[in-house]
Amino acid sequence: MIKFGTGGWRAIIADEFTKTNLRLLTAGLCELMLAQGLDGAEVCVGYDRRFLSKESAHWAAEVLSGYGFQTYMINRSSPTPLIMFMVRERNVPYGMAITASHNPATYNGVKVFTQGGRDASPEVTDEIEKYAARLDPAQIPSVDYDLALQQGLVLEDNPTNDYLDCILDSVDVNAIKKAHLRIGLDPLYGVSQSCLRTVLTTCRCDLEVIHDIHDTLFGGKLPTPTAETLIPLEQLVVDRRCDFGLATDGDADRIAVIDDNGFFVHPNQLLVLLYYYLVKYHGWKGDCVRNNSTTHLLDKVAEGFGQKCHEVPVGFKYVSAKMAETDAIIGGESSGGLTVRGHISGKDGIYAAALITEMVAVTGKSVSALYDEICGLYGFWAYEDGDIRVKPERKEELKKLIFEAEMIPEFDKKIARIDRSDGCKVWFEDGSWCICRFSGTEPLLRFAAEALEAEDAKRYIAAWKAICIPDEA
Repeated sequence: MIKFGTGGWRAIIADEFTKTNLRLLTAGLCELMLAQGLDGAEVCVGYDRRFLSKESAHWAAEVLSGYGFQTYMINRSSPTPLIMFMVRERNVPYGMAITASHNPATYNGVKVFTQGGRDASPEVTDEIEKYAARLDPAQIPSVDYDLALQQGLVLEDNPTNDYLDCILDSVDVNAIKKAHLRIGLDPLYGVSQSCLRTVLTTCRCDLEVIHDIHDTLFGGKLPTPTAETLIPLEQLVVDRRCDFGLATDGDADRIAVIDDNGFFVHPNQLLVLLYYYLVKYHGWKGDCVRNNSTTHLLDKVAEGFGQKCHEVPVGFKYVSAKMAETDAIIGGESSGGLTVRGHISGKDGIYAAALITEMVAVTGKSVSALYDEICGLYGFWAYEDGDIRVKPERKEELKKLIFEAEMIPEFDKKIARIDRSDGCKVWFEDGSWCICRFSGTEPLLRFAAEALEAEDAKRYIAAWKAICIPDEA
């Protein structure tokens, strides 16, 4: 069964991610386009470096061709934001990226984009699911990929230069050139290495690069830039005396930074840094957007500039929608995804990397010094997160307990309010908060908390874990 989560459809290869299901999903999209009167329209398709990604992109194109649609195929492994960029540039109604983003190597999946290069809304993905569920896999029309290419139903192209030129046009290249920066780079075996090399070397940065080969197993680690996965980059930054380090996830839509001291900069801090930089140093005016599991320090910074921070559910489609509604400067989430007004509507780790580099060059301040400046103005909040893996039967039990029985832990602080619209978020009277929610991309129960003291935030998460996994408490 095709079931989309917060970041597309993802499944374990040879379990639910199969050729049959990939064809069903594509056919569901085709049926939706026919119902919308988009007969013969063009669809942009791209893929990452995962196992079966290229083949899956070709299977999708075969179904699109069978339904009479045109396929604009990016003919090499590409960052997801590049695919979104081309959906916008070619003004096509839909796009598909074959990727499971930051999931383990055993997964693959599909992200669907709508006109303008936006993440598909729940309304769109619900329709795709409904149409796919009605179809007989044996009756799905298709045209062999090579034949479709010969017949002009598929156009292969490499639009990377257009995408990179757009990024370079949006940052202060001359300021970066003058800064003579040395940067550590870790693509985590994903698709960003070529694009990031090009952008940063064009800006005359010296690069120290690790983990850039094509490895569908991602070196045996999760292709997500966290404090644990970026230990080699931390060492590289210190050993090679880099100004900072940059890392992206498997499909390059998420970003992470190692600061000048070799310490991991949490994406929460990064979002605050960039908003502060764009308002104070660029002179931009506008609100910002974050999801419900992201730092509230962003709210304090926005308030300090006379602006507002908007909270939305988890899922970047909600972030981009709220940005469009409010004309916000920046939107992001605690997992490392962000975008800026004027760029594509989806998260883009490569653009973010270029903007971070500009920030260091223009301010003349290190990442750590700039964050210390912000905390000196708006205070420091300690953020903690964690997760536990849950089996399907336990997930259903917890859903009933948390959302029907409205169970919460016994906290040692007074509760101000509770919101169960996306997970269960608890605000306390002292301004601290915590949240418990199910992941929309993996079989995980996720926790996040923020407080003035790290021990308080850790206690909040421990309290949630104690009632969710009582045998291990």
